[in-house]
Amino acid sequence: MRGFEFKVFDKKVDEIGADIEIVLIVDKNMNHRWVKDKNILKICGFKAKEDEVLFLPEDRVVYSSCASFYPDDVRVAVSNAFKALKKAKIKSVKIGLYTENCPPINARALVEGILLGTYSFDKYKSDKDDFDLEVVNISTEDYNGKIYDKDSTTKAVNEAVIIANATNKAKDIVNTPPADMTPEKLANYAEDLAKELDGVECFVGDEKFLEKEKMGAFLAVAKASVNKPRLIHLTYKPKNSTKRFVFVGKGLTYDSGGLSLKPSEHMVTMKADKSGAAAAINIIRAASELKLPYEVHAVIGAAENMIGGNAYKPDDVLVSRSGKTIEVRNTDAEGRLVLCDCLDYAQDLEPDYMFDLATLTGACVVALGEYTIGVMGHNTKLKRLISKVSKKSGELAASLPFNKYLKKLLKSDIADISNISSSRYGGAITAGLFLDNFIRDEYKDKWLHLDIAGPAYIEKSWGYNQPGASGAGVRLCVYWLKELVYLENSVHKEVK
Repeated sequence: MRGFEFKVFDKKVDEIGADIEIVLIVDKNMNHRWVKDKNILKICGFKAKEDEVLFLPEDRVVYSSCASFYPDDVRVAVSNAFKALKKAKIKSVKIGLYTENCPPINARALVEGILLGTYSFDKYKSDKDDFDLEVVNISTEDYNGKIYDKDSTTKAVNEAVIIANATNKAKDIVNTPPADMTPEKLANYAEDLAKELDGVECFVGDEKFLEKEKMGAFLAVAKASVNKPRLIHLTYKPKNSTKRFVFVGKGLTYDSGGLSLKPSEHMVTMKADKSGAAAAINIIRAASELKLPYEVHAVIGAAENMIGGNAYKPDDVLVSRSGKTIEVRNTDAEGRLVLCDCLDYAQDLEPDYMFDLATLTGACVVALGEYTIGVMGHNTKLKRLISKVSKKSGELAASLPFNKYLKKLLKSDIADISNISSSRYGGAITAGLFLDNFIRDEYKDKWLHLDIAGPAYIEKSWGYNQPGASGAGVRLCVYWLKELVYLENSVHKEVK
């Protein structure tokens, strides 16, 4: 994890010392006082195109193209600038605020772009690849020369460090190979985290607990693995909490497909099937470190889906914790079986809102592409709010609509429901509708299903993300929680 020190100054950029200045070029004509090498840029053929960066060591400046003041464009641009500095023998950089009206938002974006963009997972490499850079000096001077409040900018910077670090910690969990992150080891990770954080407790239930809870669907998925399943329940409980939220994470530490075995090329990257669990765990981390005023729970179903003589089979009928029976027609549709029992458990906590996060379907990737989270549920207002905060967080999200005709495709002739649809079409939505069968009526409008299969793990770099895990879902959900805090405070101010 990068250990940069961030310092905030209520001074103009030119008044701050540093080895290198970073300049984001928002104006394609480069008509701005921070652009001091316009002629050199022209000689070098710099045209401020997308992702274009030019490092001028003699002038001690890095120019990075920035499409707009939109926070995610700022994240990408500053990330690109830092990539150019990776091998530079420098100790400090400086940068101003790229904003026209709301400096805390883009101060947060700057820091997130730096920390997310410089992440690397080198645990298993002999040669560690690290920065010499230690200090990032941030001026509160904006693009128009106005100096903003230091305290609000510092607060935004500190929050960004917490959110970015939580995202990077989620990446670490996902990138860790399955032999080193079994269900038991993931549970140990959660227990250790609870000891580190203020106001956080952890409960871990083993297979005997799952049997006691009658989690027949969850247990079936884990049957053939020598690594036994675990239910992980983290709780962050501040004093005077006003609301309760539950995040349910799919924690398949490895997924071979079971007896409906995946082709070998599709098994590679299946360590990423624990991405929902990694996100839920680190939402708790961020909630505690941000000292959010809400009670937040993470419920994780951790298991391996393997093969063996005792593996669950297509044609089996499972009894879920809710009592509903499930006909198994494909053992590679296992995540929903773990989740349905965890969701039933989560509803006993009586949440105000409940989200599940899961790398659930390849169909969602087909529908939305690799970079977008699929959002499903019944509450239109809630889905709109998620869409709003996705723009601030930088995580792309799009709504996929439920409909009654797709729901009929999950019909089973011998059980209450089938674990897969009878049609190949609409697979992301029918997976969401499967989960919907286990959401009680009183929680229908309080629940959202987030299919993170697309962005959770991609084997090529994109934006400020490296090949591998992206920590999908952490920023989206934490920004949503922060938005609720803002809205709640706004209402209270209006009342006063």
